[in-house]
Amino acid sequence: MATFVPGQTIATPDSSIEVTVSPTAPLALGRHRFQLVVVDDSGNESEPTVADVIVVDDKKPTAVLDAPARVSFGTSFKLSGARSADLPPGRIREFRWMLIS
Repeated sequence: MATFVPGQTIATPDSSIEVTVSPTAPLALGRHRFQLVVVDDSGNESEPTVADVIVVDDKKPTAVLDAPARVSFGTSFKLSGARSADLPPGRIREFRWMLIS
């Protein structure tokens, strides 16, 4: 496991590496470019090869609708979606309301 810092090389004897992230230190959304250079037992370095990894937010937000259970006829009332949430760093940007019956 390794925590990558842009511009810093991590050297390992292993042919694979895990990119370690956590909820408090995630890779930002968007494109991230990783580079690999291999060195043989004579000290010869390969040309760099590059791979792009795109981090996407693919987790759905949670809608929570608070409404009164009963209202008097002819009385206005309030609906609230204030307790709705998205996982950080996402945020709710729009609420879509509909009367379905």
